[in-house]
Amino acid sequence: MKKIAPIQFKLILCLLLTVLFNVAQAQTGGKLSGKITDQKTGEALIGATLMVQGINKGTATNVNGEYSLTGVNAGTYSILIRYVGYQNKIISDVQIKATGVTPLNITLTSANSQQLQQVTVRATFRQESVNSLYAQQKNNAAITDGITSETIKRSPDKSASEVLRRVSGATVQDNKFVVVRGLGDRYNTALLDNTALPSTEPNRKAFSFDIVPSNLIDNLIINKTAMPNLPGDFAGGAVQIITRDIPQEDFTSINVGLGYNTNTTFKDFKSGYRNTTDYFGFDNGSHKLPGSFPSSTRVQSISTTNPEQSIAPLRSLNPNFNVYNTNAFLNQNYQVSLGRVKEVGKNGNKLGAIFAVTYRNSLQHDPNVINDFHVYTYNADRYKFSTNVGAIANFAYTFGKNKITFKNLYNKVFDDQYFTRSGVDMTTGSADNRFTAFDLTEKSIYKGTLQGDHGLGNGSSKITWNASYSNVMNQQPDQRKTNYQLRDGIYIADVTSVGKQNARFFSDLNENIFAGDVNYSKPVKLFNQQATFKAGLVSQYRDRTFDVRFLGLLLNDNSPNASAVRQLPLNQIFSRSVINGGNFYLRELPNADERYTANAMTNAGYAMLDNKFGDKMRLVWGLRVEKFNLNLKTRNPSTPEVTLDNIDFLPSANFTYSLTQKANLRFSYSRTVARPELRELAPFGYYDYELLATITGNPSLKRSQIHNVDLRYEFYPSAGQIISISGFYKNFKNLIESGYYDVNSTPDFNFFNAQKANNYGVEFELRKTLDFIGPKFKHTTFYTNVAIIKSQVTDTRSFIADEGGKRPMIGQAPYVINGGLLQTAMDNKLSFNLLYNRVGERIYRARGFQFPAIYERSRDVVDAQIGYRVFKGKGEFKLNAGDILNQPTQFYYKNSTKQYNIERDGSIVSHFKSGSNYTLSYAYTF
Repeated sequence: MKKIAPIQFKLILCLLLTVLFNVAQAQTGGKLSGKITDQKTGEALIGATLMVQGINKGTATNVNGEYSLTGVNAGTYSILIRYVGYQNKIISDVQIKATGVTPLNITLTSANSQQLQQVTVRATFRQESVNSLYAQQKNNAAITDGITSETIKRSPDKSASEVLRRVSGATVQDNKFVVVRGLGDRYNTALLDNTALPSTEPNRKAFSFDIVPSNLIDNLIINKTAMPNLPGDFAGGAVQIITRDIPQEDFTSINVGLGYNTNTTFKDFKSGYRNTTDYFGFDNGSHKLPGSFPSSTRVQSISTTNPEQSIAPLRSLNPNFNVYNTNAFLNQNYQVSLGRVKEVGKNGNKLGAIFAVTYRNSLQHDPNVINDFHVYTYNADRYKFSTNVGAIANFAYTFGKNKITFKNLYNKVFDDQYFTRSGVDMTTGSADNRFTAFDLTEKSIYKGTLQGDHGLGNGSSKITWNASYSNVMNQQPDQRKTNYQLRDGIYIADVTSVGKQNARFFSDLNENIFAGDVNYSKPVKLFNQQATFKAGLVSQYRDRTFDVRFLGLLLNDNSPNASAVRQLPLNQIFSRSVINGGNFYLRELPNADERYTANAMTNAGYAMLDNKFGDKMRLVWGLRVEKFNLNLKTRNPSTPEVTLDNIDFLPSANFTYSLTQKANLRFSYSRTVARPELRELAPFGYYDYELLATITGNPSLKRSQIHNVDLRYEFYPSAGQIISISGFYKNFKNLIESGYYDVNSTPDFNFFNAQKANNYGVEFELRKTLDFIGPKFKHTTFYTNVAIIKSQVTDTRSFIADEGGKRPMIGQAPYVINGGLLQTAMDNKLSFNLLYNRVGERIYRARGFQFPAIYERSRDVVDAQIGYRVFKGKGEFKLNAGDILNQPTQFYYKNSTKQYNIERDGSIVSHFKSGSNYTLSYAYTF
């Protein structure tokens, strides 16, 4: 299988050197830059002219409405802005510094007649800055919530997943997967720089948001209502991450952070063997199967009567089962960012690049992980060594009304876990078990996107195209599981069979994704009002291969040393000296159904209109059509091929009524879908040793069809502040969910379609300075967002239908609370931010015939940050405190049926504390 990620990483490093040594420094003199947009719609105005009065120096906006004017001497100026069909505007009191950039975003108002175009609107620099911020807040066509880069800087969040916890109605599972409005990751989609991101997980449709560093995010927006130009496969939210593009000025930034975890740091830390390359996120090959290892067919042919044939392949496997004890060092976080921009020629053309390399290394110990349910009474310790290496390389060139960008994202996650537990497992017939797992997971994602934006003619017509390639890899090289049972006062190894307690598991997932789209927009006149027509075509092709080997060492009962071998400790039992004695056979479990290839093709087209009706009403409406084809085939010729062939018509309409200059009323309707992920369709089972359950796919899954209705009132008391209340309703057909399949009394999970579901709720958001209390509080900002959600699923699975089958949706929390208090002082040099988050109790897995539903218990999360700027704002110290209360994470059974006796059989599926985190970091920008 082709391995390309290391090559891509080296390529991006080479691009860094190219930028570092070949992009010139910015020009001398002051600089004015920003964006010019329509005040009512937020549309970029292409070709708008900007002149500095008194010095006869000017420029024009590019295809994205952006402008940059350099070489302006320090001073205070008035700026004249003109655009055909819009009122002229003069902005006074614009102060240009001798060095650095003065940012100024500008909004223009369309003219009602040819005569009115001659009217000139006047504003000051401060007034225009406030007007522009208002326009950004109010002019989104859809119902959205988001966070800007400035807000991100004032939080302790290090990744996009942590940032998402602050967005109204959003929660995060497993510290990386987003849940919007109570809908799990399958009902959300992720976009990076306006192109869809692939799933990073082999067993679910989910993007791991923890791989995107927060300080490279320019804006993070969640679209909670659909539009024709957005992907149609979401119901909760479309999470859009916009990374930095052309910087306003040259910069080099270094960030260094050291972290302390109350559970782990400076304490004993256990692990399997580790190599130097592990610290850089790459296995050196010691975990992988040797290239000379026999094929599955060959292993199956090895005779059980001749253990000599097993010796050579068993000797080629890494025999190191030692457990190493070290003293856990501080968690580390480093980042180097570089930005360069250069004016090309005298026509305002610009060449720019941004590059960043991020390195994170952490140690995490979760002690006393309790499992107390069914036949299990376990206490476990989980140790995880994690390395994350990431890089972003973005290049852009603007010339006239054109812009070409080439954006690259690469991230590699290396998680090496040592897991040990002891306790009772009644299925083994033993009162005491000692289970050990060495589990390495390597995940990587590369995404490269080439995009062009081109203004057409003399107006604001525009064509945009992009072509992207993504590669996702997920490998588990040599997951090793071993169990010892207490028999007659002696612990003996469970090596008389190959399976859940004795196995070496190798898996390799590789997926390539090719995508492209072209979009066209044109201003038109409808009902004597300015409108915009947009249309586009989108295509995406996914190709995945998944390979797996399930190997094990089976004890040779005929060996005279068989009894003594079972009593050997873990670091000796699989040694080469024991293997040389002919004490084990090599076995491989049949896995033809576990190996599969799959491809999926999505073709879509859309057309939409952005209409204005007078000065107060706006309607953005249209239709998206998506054609989806999927084929999945295992290596078992007797297993039928899985196919999906659907065409969906997805209308949407977003209506906005401007009640006042500071208030909007919004209404939205849309139809969307949610398609099953490849792994959910693949007909094989995977045993999760932490869940103590097997997860099995379902080839009969259908896509979900969803109707969405939203209503929202929003009020902006002043720039940067908001009060809003929203209501929403969603109706699902063929809801895709995960739950127990336990007709045979085994705790296994599968995927299924629930017949229908309703999901509805309200959201409230407030962000307000406390200056109304008194002038001393003008630098104090309080913010909160609260969501109250209710859902009801009609679950028609045959073994629970007789009880009505009514329950909440999987992953849906009945409420979400976020809150915070931001205080700045000393002219913004000192800042303090206190943050609070609580998510209501929610279902993790749906109930089965015997086992009740698994719920995740609520917990209070309190974070804080103190920041202090030094060296005229170029340097900043930050002290972050994460999860200060350190309340336990708990998954437990909540009984709704008498078939499972919680008092007798236990209720705690998982209970642990991960500790509080304290990080001190320093950032400096040159």
